[in-house]
Amino acid sequence: MIAIAIGLSSTQRLRLEITLVNATGRTILQLLVAGYLLAIVFTLNNPILIVGLLVLMLAIATIVARNRIGKKIPHISSLVFGSIFFSTTLSVSYTIVLIIQPEIWYSPQYLIPLGAIVLGQVMNGTAIAGERLVSAISNSRQEIETHLSLGATPQQSVAAYRQDAIRAGLIPTTNSMMVIGLVGLPSLMSGQLLSGIDALNAASYQILIMLMLVFANLLTTLLVTQGLARQFFNAQAQLRIP
Repeated sequence: MIAIAIGLSSTQRLRLEITLVNATGRTILQLLVAGYLLAIVFTLNNPILIVGLLVLMLAIATIVARNRIGKKIPHISSLVFGSIFFSTTLSVSYTIVLIIQPEIWYSPQYLIPLGAIVLGQVMNGTAIAGERLVSAISNSRQEIETHLSLGATPQQSVAAYRQDAIRAGLIPTTNSMMVIGLVGLPSLMSGQLLSGIDALNAASYQILIMLMLVFANLLTTLLVTQGLARQFFNAQAQLRIP
């Protein structure tokens, strides 16, 4: 199929041949490495290895989101890391301990997939919301300073921009929730169906995951935008653009 896609790109002069080859190679390599690594983790069933793998995913998600928001903002790495860590830990812990209730809390069958799914979603939501807020504040200096001069607090002067950023960060999740099950099936549910799991059971797991994602995404964007907004003001409540 990839060979046909490359052939079509060549005949239509789309210049996507190198991109397709590169993307295909990276997909195969990265997923094979992930598969072997997960096989080792599942076999050993060691809580240190399981948590260590999730921390590695968290670190990568932090780097990706931070790079999109902007490296020049003070304490951006710690802010993004802490926000994603808190929301992911809270949502996954609640789901595993109170809802799924496996025999051992660190069961890789549940902890790794749930953690990875939440991390992927909150990384995107954090990057979108953070980038939107930074861009809005940077482009609205005169309006913000006008609000400050009229007696508004720093948080009041950027409240509208922050609310808009949070809504933007939630758009991918809420959009998918609106059409889930109507326009195609989500990948997790499809994978469960392919493995032979009962359709209603697979649907129940997907409902649980979608509710987890919207909670974790909202909480993360709230924390990140709150922290980012503070970075744009000094102790004298004066606007500063990093």
